[in-house]
Amino acid sequence: MNYLDRREWLLTNGLGSFASGTVCDARTRTYHGWLIAALDPPRRRTLLFSHLDTSLEVSGKIWALSTNFWNGGKTIDPVGYQFLRSFETDPVPQWVWGHQQWQLTRQLVMPYGLVEDEQTRQFHHRILIQYSYQGSDVATLRLRPLIADRDFHHQQFEQENLQFSQLVGHQCLYLQAMRPSQVGTPWQLGWSAGEYQPDELWYRNYYYPEENQRGLGDREDLYSPGYLTISLEPGATVTLEARVGCPQDTAELQLNAQVFEAAVQGEQDRQNQLVAIARGAGGAGGAGGAGGAEGAGDDEIRYPSVMRSHQEWETIWRQLLKAGDQFIAWCASISSPTVMAGYPWFNDWGRDTLIALPGLTLATGRFSLAKGLLQTFGSYCRDGLIPNTFPDVESEPIYNSIDASLWWLETLGLYLEITQDWDFLIQQYPTVRKIYKAYTAGTRYNIQVDAVDGLLTWEAPDVAITWMDVVLDGQPITPRQGKAIEINALWYSALCWIAKWTEKMATGAVKDRVRLLHQNQHYLKQAQQVKTSLQKFWNPEQKYFYDTIEPDDHRNTQIRPNAVVALSLYHCGFESNQGRQVLQVARDRLLTPYGLRSLDPADPEYIGYYGGDRWHRDSAYHQGTVWSWLIGSFSRAWKRFYPTEPLPFDWKPLLDHLQHQACLGSISEIFDGDKPHLPQGAIAQAWSVAELIRCFREQGNKW
Repeated sequence: MNYLDRREWLLTNGLGSFASGTVCDARTRTYHGWLIAALDPPRRRTLLFSHLDTSLEVSGKIWALSTNFWNGGKTIDPVGYQFLRSFETDPVPQWVWGHQQWQLTRQLVMPYGLVEDEQTRQFHHRILIQYSYQGSDVATLRLRPLIADRDFHHQQFEQENLQFSQLVGHQCLYLQAMRPSQVGTPWQLGWSAGEYQPDELWYRNYYYPEENQRGLGDREDLYSPGYLTISLEPGATVTLEARVGCPQDTAELQLNAQVFEAAVQGEQDRQNQLVAIARGAGGAGGAGGAGGAEGAGDDEIRYPSVMRSHQEWETIWRQLLKAGDQFIAWCASISSPTVMAGYPWFNDWGRDTLIALPGLTLATGRFSLAKGLLQTFGSYCRDGLIPNTFPDVESEPIYNSIDASLWWLETLGLYLEITQDWDFLIQQYPTVRKIYKAYTAGTRYNIQVDAVDGLLTWEAPDVAITWMDVVLDGQPITPRQGKAIEINALWYSALCWIAKWTEKMATGAVKDRVRLLHQNQHYLKQAQQVKTSLQKFWNPEQKYFYDTIEPDDHRNTQIRPNAVVALSLYHCGFESNQGRQVLQVARDRLLTPYGLRSLDPADPEYIGYYGGDRWHRDSAYHQGTVWSWLIGSFSRAWKRFYPTEPLPFDWKPLLDHLQHQACLGSISEIFDGDKPHLPQGAIAQAWSVAELIRCFREQGNKW
């Protein structure tokens, strides 16, 4: 490869730990490294092991195989990417460097880190590296570990008060950062062959071009404790492992090629199990309603016409399941699974989790996982609100979302429709009532039901509590106070769900039957009032919905995708002719090959490029930027209002992005609103992947 391929790869371990880097093997972000360990899963993510600086000596000539940026990007040294012959991600990231008389292959695998039995639960944060050599002569491989001990959001710099201790053992090295007021995380590096030589050095001023483009800190110093020298016969391999902690039993450190192969096979077996579970779910992922289940069995599922063969269908389906699984992580503070919103920098978020849940769990047959997530989020309901961010240890959740509770109700409904798990409904019904009562009577941020029209409204200056939530210098970029279109569509669907649930519970109830039936009639009446009042959002001039009805009754006429979200929910309170007209406008103004724009390009506030420093990026975040998760809403709404017409969307660009762009094997968070719609933001986003999985399952052969 004679060019710097800066596309990225990602490995995760189910605890929030991850490894990430580029195809060309240069670090371009603060978030790149081989062991970024979530020391309090999935939080306290700490870069411990950045990479191995690699050189190969063959017949007296030394080949430097690493690639690093220096001097503000003006210098690249070494230029190992020029000897890179191939890269692939399946089954694990693999690089092949070569020249006329030699070839060196490197593979990385990050084993699943949660190990449980009936008595114990253990967390393992580790990565295995294997080098394989082919050539005509004996070669000498030199590996110099570059390490750190810092929060994954920040860079490390050489300082007098930062020291690294190292203890050399038999084919292993114990490492720990030492500061005057803090002892760092102990970890160890082991190897199957080679001689280690302590040789302490600081490598100063690594340059991270992606951080520079984002207007963030772009320099870092990494420490090297020494180097490893391995003599390799043709066909030989060497295996290394970096892991958090210092094992008591030295037998744990025994490494060889079989250990690496077993780790790779373990990951493949786990992925195969996910595929089998999803296949067994059949058409369940559609969840009825706008996303109706096809109900196709194993042998009946047909691949979309955009794909050339069933084999291509299977390949992409496996990629999507693998990508979706990367976001599932165990959360130690709540002893339950959670969903990482995106890599490399997002934690778990309530709204994101609940929007992603149908695609990540229901469409893939992981119903117990769905149940666990719903139960966990429901248990944190306070004042009728579901938290938008989960707590660290001994800290409180953050309740800054009006719609997380509504998405919880919507997703609970989808789960119950698929599983018919009515015992779970009875268990969760007190939370349902908490949400209903709080929203009706009033709760934080002046969230309340308007007694006149039954619509849900809120008013709180200087905050943003819908999904368009950027606040800069104390002011929301997209102020949406009052009555928002998608919030009230969610409210209507929630009332329909609750009415259905009370009727269902009344059927089998004895002492509460009369009370439940009275509640059922009340919810039905309230839902009808909301449905009637939803007509206030109709803008006949634009043939579109107002985005918000503000507290002073002003109507916001901006064309945003929230109207499409409102049409995509299980229960829809809008007329067919209105739905069709809205979708036509959205198709013409908002639809791109990668999702829906967050604002009409004709709007004077539209920003077509997402980039620059934080101020410029946040200003553009919901002002034109394309969000790929919204293609799921568009697809379901289109299926509802145009059931006999093909979706006016070419899936090929998004599938090409999945396979060949940005983070290979995942879907980016956002894209530029303007052509060529370059991928931006987080390199892998949960709801982006989840909605593609959901569409994949729902649409089947109708793509």
